[in-house]
Amino acid sequence: MSKIQVSHLTFCYEGSYDNIFEDVSFTLDTDWKLGFIGRNGKGKTTFLNLLLGKYEYKGKISASAELESFPFPVSEQERKKNTIDMIEAIFPDYELWMICRELSLLQMDADVLYRPYYTLSSGEQVKVMLSVLFSRENRFLLMDEPTNHLDQESRDVIHEYLKKKKGFLLVSHDRELLNDCVDHILVLNRANIEVFQGNFDTWWENKRRQDAYELSENEKLKKDIRRLKEAARQTRIWGDKVEATKIGAGSEKYEKCIDTRAFVGEKSRRMQQRRKNLERRQNAEIEKKSNLLKNLECPQELKLFPMTHQKELLINLDQICFGYGKKRILDGFPMKILNGERISLEGHNGCGKSTVLKIITEQLKPESGTLYKAGGLRISYVPQDTSFLQGFLSDYAKECKIEESLFMTLLRKLDFERVQFEKDMKDYSEGQKKKVLIARSLCEQAHLYIWDEPLNYIDVFSRMQIEELILKYQPTLLFVEHDKLFAGHIGAKHIVMD
Repeated sequence: MSKIQVSHLTFCYEGSYDNIFEDVSFTLDTDWKLGFIGRNGKGKTTFLNLLLGKYEYKGKISASAELESFPFPVSEQERKKNTIDMIEAIFPDYELWMICRELSLLQMDADVLYRPYYTLSSGEQVKVMLSVLFSRENRFLLMDEPTNHLDQESRDVIHEYLKKKKGFLLVSHDRELLNDCVDHILVLNRANIEVFQGNFDTWWENKRRQDAYELSENEKLKKDIRRLKEAARQTRIWGDKVEATKIGAGSEKYEKCIDTRAFVGEKSRRMQQRRKNLERRQNAEIEKKSNLLKNLECPQELKLFPMTHQKELLINLDQICFGYGKKRILDGFPMKILNGERISLEGHNGCGKSTVLKIITEQLKPESGTLYKAGGLRISYVPQDTSFLQGFLSDYAKECKIEESLFMTLLRKLDFERVQFEKDMKDYSEGQKKKVLIARSLCEQAHLYIWDEPLNYIDVFSRMQIEELILKYQPTLLFVEHDKLFAGHIGAKHIVMD
């Protein structure tokens, strides 16, 4: 058992005027199965890079175990090599038998090592990387969203694999993965970083109770502050009146009697002392109040503007065939979308889920079969890829012909800080880019919303917001998403592609 000690860590990017981390201190154990959560753009990936020594920072980070990162970089030249040769080039001290052992736990045959790395599917590449990294002893593994873009089958295998492992830090927004595979949570809060023992549900229930307590305490202190403020004001008025009589204002008898003037002076002093005591108590209550609600998450309600089409049948795919080159992707695929349906399109990577979405949105033309679309049907589409986003949000809103003020308001509700509005979108985190696409879609009035893996990189708080949005407005929705909890919570119909 060894420790990772973070002491007084402060960091900001060059040219930035706001710190991402400021005077942060905590300790981690390298035997933990650690989940790392926080809002998009708050510094999770940055923190992993700081642990790996990629940036200069103030403070101290000490680790007695070696740290490894997932995914590890593979150059274009190494991708062309057989997988075993790629591994040897990057990790010359590898142990083949240990890698084969890990591959078997990941339900993969060792023959994959003798295929060119670039020919492996995304799921196979993830499994190879995990098998290599977990085969290395005395390492603490830093994993940045290992299940993104993977189909449900691959996610389930990795899920079961990680349940049996320890000694890792896992950045993920998959609540099911965080519930089953971690025993501690590292939380990047709004005001600090906390370490919590337990899985996601345990942490979430504790946070809800803490937030409820702080809200209650905050209301109580607000009432106490108002009461003390009024008492201090009234005491000051009384004290001023008594002080005025001491010097003869309002009554001649005090001018003629020295003893009475002394009595009035003492009474005035006590009044002023009481006022000061009340103000001190008021300041103490204000100080207590200032320490509350710093980490409160208050997800604001999102809005959607779905349209209702007069036709019941919106989309009908009949015997659709499509392929890329010689590879047949769709072979007689049928599907209907009715008004008000929420459909989750599921299947393994490469089975044609995104292809179906692109055919419906007419980005691709089927080789055969028929596509029926109800007349005047308006579709709002969120693509899987975010790499095309660049430039400023205001220009993007004009390009998409959406109301800029509404667009910005929705982004604020998705936890965008105002400073982000002044940045080029190419500098956003992947989660922030995905939120831009979702906010744009929410601004669009449509009969049918088509979202391709909308939750990739999206933080858990925003996922809950989007779930509540769909349940409230009940849009007609076709989506591809591997978060099982999301599909279950919104009551989606499942179509599994073979």
